[in-house]
Amino acid sequence: MTREVRTVVYDTDLQLEAYQFEGIMQKFPNHFHDYYVIGFIEQGKRYLACNNKEYMLNSGDVIIFNPQDPHACEGIDGRTLDYRCINIQPEVMRKYVQEITGQDYLPRFTEPVLYQSELCTSLHELHLMILEGQSDFHKEEALLMLLDQLIRDHAVALPPVASQDLTTEIRRVCEYMETHYMDPIMLDQFVEMTGLSKYHLLRLFTTQKGISPYRYLETIRISHAKKLLEQGALPIEVATRTGFSDQSHFTNFFKKLIGLTPRQYKRIFNHEASASAAKDSI
Repeated sequence: MTREVRTVVYDTDLQLEAYQFEGIMQKFPNHFHDYYVIGFIEQGKRYLACNNKEYMLNSGDVIIFNPQDPHACEGIDGRTLDYRCINIQPEVMRKYVQEITGQDYLPRFTEPVLYQSELCTSLHELHLMILEGQSDFHKEEALLMLLDQLIRDHAVALPPVASQDLTTEIRRVCEYMETHYMDPIMLDQFVEMTGLSKYHLLRLFTTQKGISPYRYLETIRISHAKKLLEQGALPIEVATRTGFSDQSHFTNFFKKLIGLTPRQYKRIFNHEASASAAKDSI
């Protein structure tokens, strides 16, 4: 049986998360994050769907997701995956962009996959420094140099096209879910507020957002759940406060999207001065 290792560190100096998954075979359903993800395939082969485009990933490929980019991935031919990434919140990314460019904006990375990129080596070195808890400025220097090249060569300072193209009906549905994610929501409510049939609504939403309405709602709930866990809330409390029917449903969906259970994720945020980590073998 394949041994899985899932390691997550929150670096308090850089204010970001670093993930390392080894030997995993998990399939990740279509979802999005409210933060930037910059990662690379250390070993393995994967199928990726992102923003309605398909990609084949191999060792040495760099992956970049903007906030709200819908994406899903799964293994190929039963191969396991070794993967590393860093997750950067928008407010932290904005701070780094201002430091690098002197301008106040959020970047929009134009391609989710950089095939066989030389940046893979730089990202690997930075990731190791974070996991090892290095405390001198070499770590921050490496991050700034990496972001500088990514912003210069692979980003624009423009909003995503998908946000500009949303119809009034779909924008209204999104805003409702973002506000009422804690409540039970029925499809009939969207029909009443938009005047669209259920089928037309589902097709239109999925086309414009790249993700189904239900998956959009669950992803919003997980995003809020992460913040509550980071603040120290118990998983059973978080499940209730984020609209999940029960703790089991919450735990299963959290692991499908994040790759960790809520309890494992909560353990990395112990509010100590040094970086904290959670490591589990399966």
